[in-house]
This record gives sequence, C-alpha cells and structure tokens, in this order.
Amino acid sequence: MSDQAPRPTETRPAPDPRERLIVALDVPNALAGLELADRLGDSVRFYKIGLGMLTGGGLALANELKERGKRVFLDMKLFDIGATVEAAVRGLAQFEPDFLTVHGDPHVVRAAVAGRGAAPTRILAVTVLTSLDRADLDEALMAPGDVAELALERARRAFAAGADGVIASPREAAAIRALPEAEGRLIVTPGVRPSGAARGDQKRVASPAEAIAAGADHIVVGRPIWQADDPRAAAEAVQAEIAAL
Repeated sequence: MSDQAPRPTETRPAPDPRERLIVALDVPNALAGLELADRLGDSVRFYKIGLGMLTGGGLALANELKERGKRVFLDMKLFDIGATVEAAVRGLAQFEPDFLTVHGDPHVVRAAVAGRGAAPTRILAVTVLTSLDRADLDEALMAPGDVAELALERARRAFAAGADGVIASPREAAAIRALPEAEGRLIVTPGVRPSGAARGDQKRVASPAEAIAAGADHIVVGRPIWQADDPRAAAEAVQAEIAAL
C-alpha cells in the first residue's frame, strides 16, 4: 500500500461536457498543436500531450496551454525503475499538468506518487493499452486470462499503490467503476470513437456516450477531431453526445 492517500478528486466531473472531453494533440509539433487549439477555441478546455510530442516542443506547448487557462494531460506512460520514475515525475510535476500517466505496475505508481510530492498533478495508471488485445499480450508473454479481467486487476493494484485514477478502455470502465477501491478515483478512457469514425490502431473501442455511461469521468479523442475538416464542429458533436445522456 502507498503511504500517501490519493488526492481528493471530483467524484464525478463537472457536468459541462467541455470538461469531460480531452482532445489529444497528436500532431507533429507544438506549432501545429497551437494552431489546432486556436481553431478549437473555447469549445475545448482540456488537452492531452503525448510522448510523441515531447521532442516537438510538448512541454512548451503544455506551458502555453496552461497560460491560456486550459487543462493539460501529459500522457507520458512512464515505466522504469522506481528511482528513475520518481525523478522523472518530480521534474514533470514542475509544469503542474493536471494529469500525468505512468504504467500501472505498483512499483511504478508508488514511485510516481512520491515524485509528485505536493504538486496538484493527478497520477493516472495505465491498465492495458487500448491498442492491445489478447494476441498482443500473448506475444509479450503477459499473464494469461481475459483482457478485461487483467485490466480490472491492474486497476485494483494501481489504486492500492496510490494512483489517483486509471487509464482503461471503455469496455472495462464499468467493472472498474464498481470496485470499492475506485471510490473517488478517476477513470479516463482512450479508444473512444464517434459514430462513423475509423478505429485506426485501437482495438477495444466504444462511442463517447457508451464510455461515459460505463463510468468514465473523461474521454480522450484525437484523430476523429484533429483530422476532421472542421475540428471545432467535430469536438462539439462529441460534447453534444455526452450532454444528451
């Protein structure tokens, strides 16, 4: 068990759908990210910056978005020995991202919580990547069993290690939400695809409404928004689907 209790967090997010939709800025560099943010304007309040953006000015982009009053999710999916994870999180926490991801292995989560210290950043633990299925896990020599059951157990162990929330596919969200350990914790779901959108490399997907109905606090949507001819209209369509619940 972690010596530190998880951060107090909203039991459910604000009802404004703009708080529940996180737009993934999976674009080549910070300039492209700012251009997209300008096009989205006040229709989007929360952005995800992933590992692929790190060498393209991702941290500078995070700073700029924070200065504009936006919320920022650094999706770094950190995984290493405890000392290295702790040092990395300590450095990233100086930027005060709202969310920061690490892999859900308990030693990694405990190190991240220690590195976060008094910063307001929420530590989110990855359960099983939404781009993986059972065949992928077999190839990686992961434990046998149903993917949903593995994700559920990884969530349970991550919560016990002090995670403020987890990253899980929409298909596992309801079971995770039902865990006693999930009380007051966040569930953030990638692998969300609006009706008619291509799956891309995602394998365990659901619609925005299905993800929220299953217990997700926030959903992450990238390509269906930033590849759209009108990204703002695409984002607002996702928010309208959430608001209709």
